[in-house]
Amino acid sequence: MVSVEKITVEFGGFRLLDEVSFVINPKDRIALTGRNGAGKSTLLKIIAGRQQPTSGTVSMPRGFTVGYLPQILETVDRYTVFQEVEQAFAGLFRLQAQIASIGQELSDRNDYDSPDYQSLIDHLNQLNDQLLMAGINDYRAEIEKTLLGLGFERSDFDRPTGEFSGGWRMRIELAKVLLHKPDILLLDEPTNHLDIESIQWFENFLIQNARAVLLVSHDKAFLDNVCPRTAEISLGKLYDYKVSYSQFVALRRERREQQLRTYENQQKMIQDTEAFIERFRYKATKAVQVQSRIKQLEKLQRIEIDEEDTSVMNLRFPKAPHSGSYPVIIENLKKAYGDHTVIQEVNMTVRRGEKVAFVGRNGEGKSTLVRCILGEIPYEGRLQLGHQVKIAYYAQNQPLLLDENLTVLETIDRVAVGDIRTRIRDILGAFMFGGEASDKKVKVLSGGERSRLAMIRLLLEPANLLILDEPTNHLDIRSKEVLKQAIQEFDGTVIIVSHDRDFLDGLVEKVYEFGHGHVCEHLGGIREFLERKQMDSLREIERRGKMTVATTVAASDNSRGNPSESQQLSKDEPAKPMTVMSYQERKEYQKQLRKLQQQLTKTEEEVAACEEALAQCEALLNTPDGAADAGLHEQYATRRKALDTAMSYWEQAASQLDSFSQRHISS
Repeated sequence: MVSVEKITVEFGGFRLLDEVSFVINPKDRIALTGRNGAGKSTLLKIIAGRQQPTSGTVSMPRGFTVGYLPQILETVDRYTVFQEVEQAFAGLFRLQAQIASIGQELSDRNDYDSPDYQSLIDHLNQLNDQLLMAGINDYRAEIEKTLLGLGFERSDFDRPTGEFSGGWRMRIELAKVLLHKPDILLLDEPTNHLDIESIQWFENFLIQNARAVLLVSHDKAFLDNVCPRTAEISLGKLYDYKVSYSQFVALRRERREQQLRTYENQQKMIQDTEAFIERFRYKATKAVQVQSRIKQLEKLQRIEIDEEDTSVMNLRFPKAPHSGSYPVIIENLKKAYGDHTVIQEVNMTVRRGEKVAFVGRNGEGKSTLVRCILGEIPYEGRLQLGHQVKIAYYAQNQPLLLDENLTVLETIDRVAVGDIRTRIRDILGAFMFGGEASDKKVKVLSGGERSRLAMIRLLLEPANLLILDEPTNHLDIRSKEVLKQAIQEFDGTVIIVSHDRDFLDGLVEKVYEFGHGHVCEHLGGIREFLERKQMDSLREIERRGKMTVATTVAASDNSRGNPSESQQLSKDEPAKPMTVMSYQERKEYQKQLRKLQQQLTKTEEEVAACEEALAQCEALLNTPDGAADAGLHEQYATRRKALDTAMSYWEQAASQLDSFSQRHISS
């Protein structure tokens, strides 16, 4: 258990954190949220022991281990990817070295009957048992599984870490933190450099394997899937909710509305009481009532309304100048570096006013194609920009390109030209850099504040084609919503490279998927794309499962000299329509159909039972006693896993029934 008690942080008279207190229990998964610059990263550093508070303490048990992933990573490139991740198991290697040292000492001695010799043997046995329990035989498999889950290929394992971009090196560090298996994980924006597939793997890892987790993320879908508890930092105070992020937003709104109603009712009562006192203060016949009302006011506990941070980015893109009907036309584009082909046979037409997304695993060529569109790198094939296309580009590393020695005002003043120079302070104010904030040095800004500053560049010159490469990295949830609305209202064309499912949902109307050197077009939004991908994945699993079962049954039947049902079916022609089936075939069809329907009903009942059990557990966790019950948290994780498994079986049963029915539709 980690206890944070009255943590206060002050900078030059400004109080960033004001007596923040909360408790992290075993198995807790907590989302730490708040606007950019609220103090989230600072609080993580304090708990990790990387920074000292002005006052207050952090208490944790002796021997308690902490894994910390910072938002900005400083790396030293000395090893290959696999060797670097192996550092997570340094404790095992020290045990091995100690065992080897004792073994060498035993071989050099010949006092076999002495108590000291026997003591060394006992110690050696203890260390060997300890080494086996720590997983010395499995650590290489764990490293491999984790690296593959985070998007690395096996061919990457022996490459030096220096060959990888900052985002990939952050993944290497994340793998080390996860494999260290600490008692608590402190993660600062861990999903910023992960693609959608890796985020889904990471979600499952945290739910199934992590102990306690405190994480900062601005990915709403990720927070909802991983964290059943939310802590918000607002104006230096921390507000703790035992619910997911989406539920927290609704509860926060309800709580404030209730506070306002109660406050208004109390204020009316106070005004009425004070008016009564003033009216009858000097009337002897009312003296008793007046004194009673005065005492009533003195004893009254005044209701206070939680301060609300209403600061929010105000963003509206300038009206897009008119462009041709097709801002981007690409035919048979190919980009290769030597023998390595990044993308090939790319065909794409982006119409004026369309908003499209580039998605796919990192390293599959999304940013490469963007650079081709910008004309920064050569390529093979045809790429044509439409008539009068003006591009505004936000690069993934744009915030890191800012000069850290300049102030916010100087940063914008140096790139602004013409009449816009007279509106610099208004623009800075719209991006929450008003007043003294405009005099801050860039080097003291948080990641989100740097992103907002870099975003201002997009407003300095009107454009009709916005190309945004991971624009939501480091932006807080409120700022992301403002950016999303501004893009929705923008009348030009937009290409967005992003892994943020919630941000893309309802924003784009077409998805281009990058993978294995090719680009595939998917009509519809990101939700339809993900549903289609999941169904494709399930069908592939089902197909492989059927092949495995058929092979097993066939082998078993062949050993008895009997042809299996699967073998008989495989000899048949593709499934017949009902209209041409014989009586026996229709009878067999009905039998199999009932079997699949019963299987689907059974899985539906299992899902319902798991949901009910999970809901009961959640209700208990929302009570003070339940929140402190470690056993209940373990029970919740077990029931959550059971529900995921039941849902998987239900989806597979539904897919099998659908596939079987479609094969026998009457013609």
